[in-house]
Order: sequence, then C-alpha cells, then structure tokens
Amino acid sequence: MKLRRKILLAIILLVFIPVILMGSISYYSFSRAMENKSNNFYWVSLLETDRKLKFALNEVTTVSNSAIAQPLIQQLVKQPNFTVTYDQKQDINNLINHPMITSFGLYSKDKLQYQFNEAMSFQELKQQSWYGAMEAAEGRPVWVGPGENGSAAAGKPVLIQARLIKDYYSLEDIGALVIYVKPDILDQVFWDAVTLKQGDILLVNKQGNIVFDKSGSYIGERTEFPFLTQEEPEGKGYYTAKYQGERSLITYLPSHNKDWYLVAITPSKLIASESNSIRNIAIVLVLVSLISAFLFDRFFVRRLVRSIIGAVNGMKRVQQGIFVPITSSVRSEDETDLLVDGFNRMSTQISELIEQVETEQARKKEFELQALVAQINPHFIYNSLESINSLAVLQGNKEISKMVVSLGKLLRISISENQQLITLAMEMEHVRHYLDIQKFRFEEQFDYRIEIPESLKYYMTQKLIVQPIVENALYHAIEPMKEKGLISITAKEDDRDIMIDVTDNGPGFSLDRLMNLWSKDDGNKNYRGTGVGLRNVHERLRIRFGSRYGILICSAPGHGSTIRIRIPKLLHDSTAVKR
Repeated sequence: MKLRRKILLAIILLVFIPVILMGSISYYSFSRAMENKSNNFYWVSLLETDRKLKFALNEVTTVSNSAIAQPLIQQLVKQPNFTVTYDQKQDINNLINHPMITSFGLYSKDKLQYQFNEAMSFQELKQQSWYGAMEAAEGRPVWVGPGENGSAAAGKPVLIQARLIKDYYSLEDIGALVIYVKPDILDQVFWDAVTLKQGDILLVNKQGNIVFDKSGSYIGERTEFPFLTQEEPEGKGYYTAKYQGERSLITYLPSHNKDWYLVAITPSKLIASESNSIRNIAIVLVLVSLISAFLFDRFFVRRLVRSIIGAVNGMKRVQQGIFVPITSSVRSEDETDLLVDGFNRMSTQISELIEQVETEQARKKEFELQALVAQINPHFIYNSLESINSLAVLQGNKEISKMVVSLGKLLRISISENQQLITLAMEMEHVRHYLDIQKFRFEEQFDYRIEIPESLKYYMTQKLIVQPIVENALYHAIEPMKEKGLISITAKEDDRDIMIDVTDNGPGFSLDRLMNLWSKDDGNKNYRGTGVGLRNVHERLRIRFGSRYGILICSAPGHGSTIRIRIPKLLHDSTAVKR
C-alpha cells in the first residue's frame, strides 16, 4: 500500500471512526486495560508472595530434613521402649529448633515417642484428614494450614508440617514427625503482599477451604472457585465473578505447594472508577485530534509524502545500478528539499566512486596476479633445465626425452597466462610431472604419494599453488636428509572449502626459521633461500579468493612439516570473487 494511502487510512481509523464510536468503545477499552493492569499487578504480587512463602516454609523444612536423619531421632522412633535422657531431650530440642516452631511430636509406628510442649496422641494423628496425604508423600513434607486443620475455628490457629520418617539405611517407614508452626510465618508473608485498595489475597486449597488470607476475616471458610474443579488448570489466569456478594476481578496462581492456590480479589467498582476519568479525557483528546488531523493533512502530509515517494523511487533506481537525479517541480525550501538535494549529490558521488574503484581494483588485481605468477616461472624453468643438464652429463641421452616430455607438460600450464583457473586434477597432474623430473635428479632419495578423491578432481583452483609447496619441501626437507624421504599430497573437503595437505617427513623447522623464510626483507634473494614459493602461493590465493583462503604451516623440529592449502569449492562455471 502506498504511503499516502496508509496515512489517509490511519487518519480515518484513528480520528473519524473514533469520533463516532468513542463514546462506547473508549469506556470498554479502558476498562479492559485497567482489568489487565490489575491482573498483571496482582499476578506479580502473587508470584512474589509465593516466592516468599516458599522461602519461609523451606526454612522449617530444612530443619526437619536435618533432624530426621540424625541417629538420635532414628533410634528414638525405631525403638518403642527407648528412654530419653535429659541431655538427649536437649539435643532433640536443639535439632528441631526454629523461632516459628511452637511444638512438635515424634511418633513411632504405633505411639507418640516424644513431644515438645503439646502434641496430639497417635490415635488423634491417625484420625486427621491429612494423615493419608502424609503417608502418600513418602517422606516429603506435607503442609496443613490453619484453615485446613481446624485450628483457626478453635481460636488457636497453627500451621502444621507432617512427614514420615524413613530408616536412614533401608528407607523403610519407621515413624512420623509433626511440627506445629506459628501462623505468624504466614502473617509476615501476606502482610508484605501488595494489593490495591479494598483488595485481598487468599491462600486456598483444592477443596475450596481458605487456608489463610491477608485480611484474616475468612480463614477456614469454604469457597467455590471454578478453577479448583479443573483437572489440569492452565496455570495463572483471571476472570470476573461475584465474591462475598460483590462483583470482583479474581486472579489466581498455583502455589509451589501443589495443593494450594494463591487468589487475589479486586472489587470491579474499584477498577471502573479508575477508567471513568480516562474515558472522559480520551473523548476530549479525540475531538481535538479531529480538528488537528485536517490541518495536518492539508499543510504537511501531502507535500511530505510526495517528497518521500520521490526519494524512495530514487533509491529503487540506485539498487538497480541506475543513478538518475530526483527532479522536483515545486520547491518549498525546507528539509524535504534538502533531502532530495542530498540524495542527488550522494547518488552522483556513489556512481563516480563505484566506477573509480572498479577500474582501480581491476587494474590492481591484474597487475598483482601477473607479477606474482611471473615470480615463479623463471625460477622453475631454471631449476628444471639444471636437472636436465645434470642428467645428460651423467647418464647420456636415453632418459633426456622422458624429462623433456614431462617438462613440456609443466611449461604448458606455467606459461598459459590466459588461464588462471584450472581443474584440481590438472594441478595434481602438473605436480606429478614435476616430481617425476625431480626423481631423476634425486634418484632414490625420496618417494611421493598423491591422493585426491574422484569427487574433487573437477573443482577449479588457482594454478601453480601446489608445486611451489612441493618444491619447498624438496629443498628444505628432503635434500638435507640422509635417510629416504616421503612427500604426501592429499585432498579433502568440508561444506564450503577444499583442503590440500602437503606433508613431508623431513627435519621440520622452528618458528624463528619459519619467520626468516617468510620475511620479505631476507637478504638472500635466490629462490631456495627466501621461501618465496610459500609467500607467493599465500598472497595469490588471498588476492584471488579473499582473506579466508591461503596456506597454514604446521611444523616442529624433528617432526616433519605439513602445509595446508585452503581453496573454495568452485565448479567450471563458478566465478571466483573475494568473500
């Protein structure tokens, strides 16, 4: 959709239609917004309350976890006739000690073994509604709130933690621990809970009993919240319904204790009172916006859109490589005209710079490639002719023809200036002829092995990249050796590139020796002394394919050398460009 149409549509949707419908829509929208705001507010408050509740209850759980594993308590509940001494009583009281714990009872399988302050008898324990839940928990703590255990109705509210005690070694049930905790621990948690005016936060179990509430007015009462009957509640949520005879926003969140829910109650009239003032302000603002919209469109939008459309069309032409200035029939002498003028100047400069850079890069690349390729050929021809001459003097003419054939095939690739990219198979064939010639010279001083997968033979590569590496290995690794040398040439691939490894079993070299060979300022200018082959190959690969490609040298004194050549995967119809 065109920009002009978008702006006109926005004016219609945001001004004209709201003027007609704002009386009904604004109130509903703001009421929903305030409802969502209240829900989010309470959800954060419930989340923080549950975090504090978990932390507070975990303090007591940590005490009981430590106590039931102690040998004294284990022995007490396992031996029905165990007699507790005064010192042992002190030890037990110290083990189950917390500022919020008022009393506790230790039970064997059939009776109360020990109590601090007051605790129910074993028969009373078995009659409690939560006794089955304690057994089903298999030693995990079960919490029973004041609104669940009947203590709130009796006027002495207390929070109970009950858990089975298992044998430390066999994990068999040997008894139970019931801890009575002051309800102040819940008071502290719920007192810090943030609520709106006249709001309340409840702790409700799945049976609908109010375990605890912030106001303290409804502990022990029964409620009918719909989410309590769901088999798998969806987690946090909210809805609007009547509570205590008043329509309210009810926000709920499952507690960390799977048997409890945290519920926040907010009277709907409190939310509505917040939205009424916002509704009145919105109506006034819309009326003002209606008048402003006409003026805005008349004096600004129409001309601005025209200038922007002109600039966008100009940018599209630039993307296509067409650098045509933007023309403007009406000038208003403001920022829109500066935008058009600036774009025209930028377009002209970009066109000139692109043309200049392309020309300079093409010339620079051609000169560098020609200079670098020419750097190898004279040295190679010189060394090959030197080998042929030595063979002719020492062995006569029988073998010269074989060397001349190999040399001719080498020179065919070396001097083909119009063909910078050749197949990997042709490059390896060039290396093979070179090594065959050198075999005549070095006789049985070395062997070589060339392994290239059939799938890689027809990928294209820069010519004369492997032979200089092999020549470097011959002169710097094989020639100084007394035992027989070996040069191995292998090729492999990954997703994007081809790696060619040239490995020798020579004496290797140190980092200082490598840097000396690599240095461009080395005083020895003959080919065998400067390492020009390594540097030449690396620079040609970087110029042709980009900085990602080149050679990697791995060597250490006494462990031979491996030189890896990395090139991109290029088929015959690929274009080699810098990446």
